[in-house]
Amino acid sequence: MVVEPLIIGLLLLAGLMHASWNAILKSDTSDRLTTFGVIMTTGTVMGLVAVPFLPAIEPGAWKYLASSVAIHVLYYVFLLKAYSYGDLSHTYPIARGLGPLLVALVSGRFIGEHLRSQDIVGVALLSCGLIALAMPLKSVVARPGGRHGLATLFAVLTGITIAGYIIADGLGVRAAGPTFEHRLSYIAWLCVVEGPWLLVLAVALRPRTVWAHLKKKWWRGVIGGLIANTGYGIAIYALVLGPMAHVAALRETSVLFGALMGTLLLGEPFGARRVAAAAVIVIGLTLMNGPQLI
Repeated sequence: MVVEPLIIGLLLLAGLMHASWNAILKSDTSDRLTTFGVIMTTGTVMGLVAVPFLPAIEPGAWKYLASSVAIHVLYYVFLLKAYSYGDLSHTYPIARGLGPLLVALVSGRFIGEHLRSQDIVGVALLSCGLIALAMPLKSVVARPGGRHGLATLFAVLTGITIAGYIIADGLGVRAAGPTFEHRLSYIAWLCVVEGPWLLVLAVALRPRTVWAHLKKKWWRGVIGGLIANTGYGIAIYALVLGPMAHVAALRETSVLFGALMGTLLLGEPFGARRVAAAAVIVIGLTLMNGPQLI
């Protein structure tokens, strides 16, 4: 099964939106935790506005929603660590590329969605691209504070949590109810429940600097939050319409957007090998979501 062209377009938009808010987060060097907290809390506000107008989700969906929230908390921690040690153009493609790879590998056993031959080829291409991308560039002088090994480790851990929440939310939105409104309700409740915790943590750890940061740069997190939560809402809904591995793979073409933003907007080094590696990753992901060829 392959998703419809409209869904492909929406997922490409979701991928661009995901890369955009990650670039916003990465570019904030003053207080990244607070900005991330505002991004997620903006989602809480969006969810609270929507929930009164939507039906209740089915009881069976709540366990998946709770699992997703727990996995997302780990995702936040690992993502922030990855960005503190490494460049966006290095950590982002690894984390986002590994997620659909893991979904593809476990989807047959756990959710009954089996791989085609070309999906296996796509997985192999993606894996090779990740290995090439994770290797340090010899010609590049390490940036101050950067630690390549730790950046790669936390990027991999981030990818594992991405696979976890994709599966949890895919099962959850499918169990939420039979109508479009039920699925929107799952998305809204997910935003409500998972949103405020990072900002609460930031306030608990350093209340004075948080408020000073918010006075000057609150808008950065709000813009990022509008982009992030809209994009993820699109991705969650698409999980109802196609196989999880395929939807996850198509959304993760955002790795190319992220790599380009890291290089063109943030001034991070990239190099010819990383360009080739990112292209191989995108080819592999696209092949997994393409029509039957093999």
